[in-house]
Amino acid sequence: MKFIDSYVRSPFAGIAPWVLMGVVSGPGRFEEAASAALGLALLTLWVGSRRGVPVHLLEVFTVGYFGVLAVLGLVASDATIDWLELWAGELSNIALAAFAIVTLLIRKPFTMAYAKDTTPREHWDDPLFLRINYVISAVWAGAFLVSAVVGAYGDAVLRDNDNFWTAWIVPLAAVIFAGAFTEFYPDRATGEATSWARILDWLPPFVLVTGIVGWVSDAVPDGVGIGLIVVGIVGSAAMRKLFPAQAEATEPL
Repeated sequence: MKFIDSYVRSPFAGIAPWVLMGVVSGPGRFEEAASAALGLALLTLWVGSRRGVPVHLLEVFTVGYFGVLAVLGLVASDATIDWLELWAGELSNIALAAFAIVTLLIRKPFTMAYAKDTTPREHWDDPLFLRINYVISAVWAGAFLVSAVVGAYGDAVLRDNDNFWTAWIVPLAAVIFAGAFTEFYPDRATGEATSWARILDWLPPFVLVTGIVGWVSDAVPDGVGIGLIVVGIVGSAAMRKLFPAQAEATEPL
């Protein structure tokens, strides 16, 4: 229950369906991916309502967006579906980035709605509270833009919408970085002695896993895969040596 409450009260509740869309989508799977994302979005709203969590604008936007995609999957022509299979990832990232940017422009950063769920009302107008949410929302917008740009490069230049780097590794790294920054920045901004290593402690294991997956799946040459594995192992050891408190805090229970 604690994990579920943390999930439905965080921005990840609205972002998870978009990640699921990216994971499931692929040649011949547009309808399934859109339906799965819509299902997760609706499930999140239902669980949130049962846990007494207010509905957030991002979740409403998510349901509307994937509702449209799901309908298109049922009624669109084969040519349109083929186009959507190629560009759905970029469209999704652009839509998310546009959403985040618009909330910044109207002075209602989308992360603030989630922050208010766990912050006493007397702090809602505090300039620091507002600044924290402006910065975090801007970082998420940047992560979505990075994902859109690299995905478009993979589709338009490499002609490969399932490219290991442009469709998976770089977009996933951008999302993980934004998530790590979301956890780190409020503590840093409020004056806690938090090391900047906290927003990078995920990187060595990520490089290690990238090397293993890329090597096993033949997505990268053997030398590159082995090199990434070595860098990941050395980086993890270096993090433990240079930032022992941080490494201890992030070790799994």
